[in-house]
Amino acid sequence: MKKIYTVSENVVARKIEDEIVIVPIIAGIGSMDDDLYTLNNTGKAIWELIDGKRCLFDIGRILSDRYDAPLAQILTQTQELISTLLEKGILVEA
Repeated sequence: MKKIYTVSENVVARKIEDEIVIVPIIAGIGSMDDDLYTLNNTGKAIWELIDGKRCLFDIGRILSDRYDAPLAQILTQTQELISTLLEKGILVEA
């Protein structure tokens, strides 16, 4: 919960309409192999707080307050997304 993450230098992310679109800038990142990766509203809220300074717990607390949702539920969802993004090489530990 105290680990800090940042966006990999091997991807570019852009906000297009209401989604975050992530594009690898080199082939073979994780299992993406030149595919686009998009985040829904929940993913976008988490993504926007990943800044290389906030730990997972801090991100969860901010989102829990913002959406008036149980912290445990938010932390679970946040950890799941971060694990997926780490696996794909989109995020790295800071």
